[in-house]
Amino acid sequence: MKVSINDTILDEKEAVISIFDHGFLYGMGLFETFRTYQGKPFLIEQHLNRLEKSCKMIGVNWVHDKHRVLQQIEKLLKINQLEDGYIRYTITAGEGHLGLPLDEYSNYNEIIYMKALPVINEDLYQKGKAIQLLNIKRNTPEADIRLKSLHYMNNILAKKEMNETATDKKAEGLFLTAEGYLAEGIVSNVFFVRDQDCYTPSIDTGILPGVTRAYVIEWLEKIGIQVIEGRFLWEDLMTADEIFITNSIQEIVPITALYDLQGEKFNVGSGRVGSKTRDWIEKYRSAIGGYK
Repeated sequence: MKVSINDTILDEKEAVISIFDHGFLYGMGLFETFRTYQGKPFLIEQHLNRLEKSCKMIGVNWVHDKHRVLQQIEKLLKINQLEDGYIRYTITAGEGHLGLPLDEYSNYNEIIYMKALPVINEDLYQKGKAIQLLNIKRNTPEADIRLKSLHYMNNILAKKEMNETATDKKAEGLFLTAEGYLAEGIVSNVFFVRDQDCYTPSIDTGILPGVTRAYVIEWLEKIGIQVIEGRFLWEDLMTADEIFITNSIQEIVPITALYDLQGEKFNVGSGRVGSKTRDWIEKYRSAIGGYK
């Protein structure tokens, strides 16, 4: 695959950055992941705005140029012979001295990675998947809110735990906070439905303020569904009528089973995709102009 570094398109084997880049040395960098539909990046403005705001928080003087980003993505799709792609847009702090910095970063690196989108398995949306409660807890955010930063060790250790202990290896691992509140999945935000309302952990639990999460909340409220953000427990999931997770690549994914720390399985509702979630998946796809 070809990648873009600072607007230069290179073969992935030729793409390098300095070992003194503070993204490498100290994890000082941020990224966004998103996908395209018919070659157009979805929610690109929201992703770039979050990235710029996060850069300011860590002292990286990066200001997004949407037009230039879109041009690079269009070029990469074409040269990689992809109609649509899974895109990771990364800003690293750039090269600096060995030691903690005093000044802001101005020599940042912009890197765009791209790969083919995963094949859509409709069984995932027709039958749902499971959530596995994780033993490892969600770490606290880097700042007042969680940033989508390069130091992803908490998520990687969670994935390792899933690989070693999960009964269902295809399940999504679910973090609790150190206080025992629902947080988020390894690569997703979580929602649950009880009666006519929808619930999701609030940002003050330390979760990533997901772009797709925010879009789904806004979209649900537009169609008349109240979304309540707050602090919830594992027991709230156990008694939910329906559960679903969201991320930028898989959109809305229904959850039909829960596994606790002992590996005991519990059905969500009837153990089948709930009627509300099924309806919302169809309406969401129609609203965003995605695949049918």
